[in-house]
Formats: sequence, C-alpha cells, structure tokens
Amino acid sequence: MSSASSAPDAPDAPETTAHRTVLLRGGDVHSPADPFATAMVVERGHVAWVGSEGAADAFASGVDEVVDLEGALVTPAFTDAHVHTTATGLALTGLDLSSARTLAEALDAVRAHAAARPDDRVLLGGGWDAARWPERRHPSPAELDAATGGRPLYLPRIDVHSAVVTTALLDLVPGVRELAGFRPGEPLTGAAHHAVRAAAHGAITPRQRAEAQRAALRHAASLGIGTVHECGGPDISDEDDFTSLLALAREESGPRVFGYWAERVAGAKDADRIRELGAVGAAGDLFVDGSLGSHTACLHAPYADAPGTGTGHLDAAEVADHVSACTEAGLQAGFHAIGDAALSAVVEGVRAAAERVGLARIRAARHRVEHAEMLTPATIAAFAEFGLTASVQPAFDALWGGESGMYAERLGAERAATLNPYAALLRAGVPLAFGSDAPVTPLDPWGAVRAAAFHHTLEHRISARAAFTAHTRGGWRALGRDDAGILVPGAPADYAVWRAEELVVQAPDDRVARWSTDPRSGTPGLPDLTPGVALPVCLRTVVFGRTVFARPNE
Repeated sequence: MSSASSAPDAPDAPETTAHRTVLLRGGDVHSPADPFATAMVVERGHVAWVGSEGAADAFASGVDEVVDLEGALVTPAFTDAHVHTTATGLALTGLDLSSARTLAEALDAVRAHAAARPDDRVLLGGGWDAARWPERRHPSPAELDAATGGRPLYLPRIDVHSAVVTTALLDLVPGVRELAGFRPGEPLTGAAHHAVRAAAHGAITPRQRAEAQRAALRHAASLGIGTVHECGGPDISDEDDFTSLLALAREESGPRVFGYWAERVAGAKDADRIRELGAVGAAGDLFVDGSLGSHTACLHAPYADAPGTGTGHLDAAEVADHVSACTEAGLQAGFHAIGDAALSAVVEGVRAAAERVGLARIRAARHRVEHAEMLTPATIAAFAEFGLTASVQPAFDALWGGESGMYAERLGAERAATLNPYAALLRAGVPLAFGSDAPVTPLDPWGAVRAAAFHHTLEHRISARAAFTAHTRGGWRALGRDDAGILVPGAPADYAVWRAEELVVQAPDDRVARWSTDPRSGTPGLPDLTPGVALPVCLRTVVFGRTVFARPNE
C-alpha cells in the first residue's frame, strides 16, 4: 500500500492536526453505497465519496494525498461493544494463564511471574480455566502461597466472576472472610471477590494503569478496531480508572472510547453524576447475575454439574426502577444478564418500566443487555418488543460451546444447545452489537465474525455479512448513532485496510448457495472466514480520518 503524501479525530473532538483530503484507490471498498467500489475519498474526517476506479480519476488532482491500495480491502473499522480496557492491558503485559494446558503449567507461570516482578505490591494475572485442565480443579491457596513466596496475588478465572488469591492478599482486606462469596479454599465470588479485586486494583500505580490502557488501545487499533465500549463500574474497577481512560483516549491518538458506568440510578441526581464521570449510559456490567463458568449465572433450573441455581443480584422490581429512572433522565440503561432466570428478571422489569413511562420512550432509549446468552423464545420476543440491544460475544460459543464444551458440562447438552441464538435474535428484529468482553476473550473481531457464522449450533448461525454488520455498525447503533460504522458519504471516516484473499459472500445455510462471487448478487464480498483459513491482516486503522495504526513496512 503506497501513498503519494498522510492525515485525522472523533465526532465533536477537537482537531489536533489539519485535516487532509485523501483519495484511496486500487482496492476493494466495502460499502452498501456501491457494492463494487474500488475507491473512496475522505475529507475533513468524513467519507466524501465512494465509487469506481474510473470515476476516481476526477478526484486525483484535487486531493492532498493519493493512496494506492494495491488490491487491499477497505472496511468500516470494527467496534468492540464490551471491553475492560485496563484489565485487557494488564493481561497483555502481565500474567496471562489462558494458554496454560495444565494446573502444573499454570503454577509454573505464577512462579516465574513472581520472580520477574519483585517490586510489585500485588501480583496480577488471570485467564485460567480449570475446566480445560486434566486436573479439573483450581489452584489451592497453599499452592499459590508457595508459588509466590507468600506475596499477594489476585488471579481471576477467565470469566472474571470468581478468583483464587493468596493468603497474603486476603490479609490485606479486613473482614473479607465474613463476606458473602467467601468459602475457605474455594474461589471467591460475590461481595468477597469484589472486595479483594478492589484491593488488588488499588495497588496499581497511575503509571502502571496508563501503560496498561495504552497497551490495550494500541492492540485494538492493530486489529482494525476503531471504537471500544468501556464497561466500568464500582464492582469492576473504580472511578479513577474509568475517568483516566476516557481522558487518555481524548488526549492521545487511538481508538475512540465510549464509557458505560454500571451503577443503579434512582433519579436525576444519580443520572447527572454518571454523566459527570463521562459515561454515555448507566449500563454495561450492572450485574443481574454472574457467569456460567463460575456457577453464578442465575437459572430457573439447577446446574447439571453442581447444586443450586446461581446468584441473582437484581430482581424485576429493581430492574424496573433503574430503567424507569434512566428513561426519565434521558440516559441509556443496561444490565449484565446471562442465565435464563436473570434474563426473565430483565424483561419483566423492562415491561414494568414501559407501563410506567410508556413503550415508545423505552424503545427510543435503546437500553441494552450484555451477554444475553440463555434466551428463550419469550425473552427474545420481549427484546424485540422493547427495542433492547443484545450486546453479545460470539467468542463465548467458540470457546465454550459444542457437545463437550463448558456450556454442556454446566447445563447439559439440551440446555447448552439453546445458548447464544443469534439467528433467532436477528429474525425477531433484535439489534445485535458484537464485542469480546476482553480480557475474558481476546480482542479478535474477525474471529468473532467467524464464530457467529460458524456457531457450534447450526440453527444459531448467521451470515458473515450480518455478523460483520453487528461488529461494525451494530456497536454504533447501540450508542444511538445510525450514521456511523458504515462507509457511505457523510459517515465518519473510521476504516481499516486489510490484506485479504478473494472476497466471497458467505451464507449460514447449505440450502442457499454458500459461496457466490456472481456480480449480479450486488452484495459486497467479505474475506473467506471458513475455520482454518487465515484471517485478514490489518495494514492500517483510521479514526475520523487520522491514522491510529500502520503496520510497519507496509
């Protein structure tokens, strides 16, 4: 990809360099405005024109820069609709146990990390999943105490809804052994987990935090991600972490960051405080329940591999109060809900709120639900009725779905096969926004599109095009913006340039022609996402006309 000269911002963000007019040509431009477009003009941070190579000649002499794409693909930049940025950066730069194949290997990694970080007040890691280890058990406090030499260590499970810690870290949190969720020798959950997590994260210095945030945002940009939705809250991080991230994103070149703060709203005063933090909504991980992996997702029927039905944190009445107050204040509301009982509480609460403030106002607010895994036909219909956005993570099915996956282990094969029903959601007209929940699963947008198109459960698969839309335009729609995440004249110039093989049209059902390059289809192609085929490589990421990532030597 070569250039004859280079160029910037975010909607309503202050300019830091002059905007340049740029013509990109000689590639493929993924645009519904012209399914065969090969060129695009960017002017003042917006798409000014898309069209054919022949028509591009008319613009060549009047622009500041001409970029020869050399056959590369240009698409809208991805939006990751659910990220924990600081934790993602810490996982990228710290102890990541997601690749540990055994408990013994995980303990070796803890030992090496402790030796390499002698000055850290608290050792931080994560990503472990005992369900994938042959030992089939979590590390014990005694094992972790030995591996760290008795130092404080916080080690959340891959879903971040439970954690194993050392005795030294417990000793730093007065009264933790009396809190709900503490059981001697077992992973911490609930209030005990939140208290220990707060203590562990409180030991991070501002410099460490900023380094982690930069690392996460740089990595996102290198994957063609132009926007992330930060999901913060008092049970997840703290206000300093949240506001410092939003400030860093405003001040430095990189992906846009929109923040959601997960705290309940009772009235206008609460809504104003959340806005003062810089949040766009009182949503994200406002917990109605926990997670399936930690046996804390709230179910109607007991788990298949453990007693109990999980943990509910909010009931329908509390959901209704939050949604009503947010709607009255003109603020987007949302919840974390995974289990079928939790999702029932959400839709019952939203229904009660609609009776108070009116259905039209509920729909206009575009309230959202994170994860929304264990849906039923009734809850899907309610999502459609109330205009709720399903902010979902296809990588969850790729990692935990299938006949022998964690879902089947926790729920049994029959219930597991109902999870993450993307096709049914789309058929009902429910808006989808894709994300990663990083660091729970890695930032990997093309991998998420592939996971949705090749879902473990055949009837839940959607087309690659629908999945791609959910990971680009869907994230913007979840913010209430219908004019972004798409390369058409007037849209913000947020785009990525990719090295990709032949473009195809991929369908989810063999009754339809799975592959089509027939120009008569009039459908913009996407890279082949068949499992095993190499995913596209990001060459450049541009946000509001400004390059925020450029692959070296390209």
